[in-house]
Amino acid sequence: MRFSFSTNAFGRHSVFEAVERIAAVGYEGVELLADSPHLYAESVTLSDVDRLKEILRRTSLSVANVNANTAMGYYGRQFWEPLFEPSLANPDPAARRWRIDYTKKCIDLAHALAARCVSVTSGRPVPGCEPEQSMDFLRESVGEVLSYAKERSVRIGIEYEPGLLIERYEELATLLEAMDSPFLGANLDLGHSHVLGEDPATVIRGLSAKIFHLHIEDIRARKHYHLIPGAGDMDFIGLFQMLEERGYTGFATVELYTYPHRPEAAGAEALHYLRNLPLDE
Repeated sequence: MRFSFSTNAFGRHSVFEAVERIAAVGYEGVELLADSPHLYAESVTLSDVDRLKEILRRTSLSVANVNANTAMGYYGRQFWEPLFEPSLANPDPAARRWRIDYTKKCIDLAHALAARCVSVTSGRPVPGCEPEQSMDFLRESVGEVLSYAKERSVRIGIEYEPGLLIERYEELATLLEAMDSPFLGANLDLGHSHVLGEDPATVIRGLSAKIFHLHIEDIRARKHYHLIPGAGDMDFIGLFQMLEERGYTGFATVELYTYPHRPEAAGAEALHYLRNLPLDE
């Protein structure tokens, strides 16, 4: 298993400093947050991209994923709710159009930085709009995004999470089957699946080759709060063995945005734990 670390833990630092520090900890890859305070695609310049390319080249880090899930930059301030809005399923056409166009800009970023994946979410159900109608909006939006992604050889991974329109494995699997595109798959957060009480063998077997990228964190007592791997209840040995059996060779990105006060220490603790798991070679 190859491990990367998300810059979203370094919310008190620039993206350039975050990447430097992640490399110094010893990770092979990095997930880039396509949002404030890092790579908010509405304001990223060519100079920013060139500077980041140089840091990635010098540190030999691969970009595991461009995380386009949130849009705090849209509000111009730190804003926790509604965290995933405007979404690809938002009933407001203008809001939905903004997210489609923003996702395309994130695809361009991924292409420029040699990242194979961009992750997105469905957003939350919006009061006054039936879930079935929201799903129609989502499918329409994803279809447009996929056409754009295909032209740039970038894959789109949908991440499910408790409380979202697509919040569990079965809902994502249904969407993937309906859309039937080699460029659409899962950004599978194993912690989210654990919170939901899903059977990991069923999820990993069901998504299989459609798992484009992984998010990992530990979870205690099924509370959705990201903990350093080793601090919770998750069976990483079993999970990684199941993934290996299904042929997964991509990155597992440690996502610890819950540790902005000590991101390097959290990242180092996670990497030490994961690298010392007694996994079969």
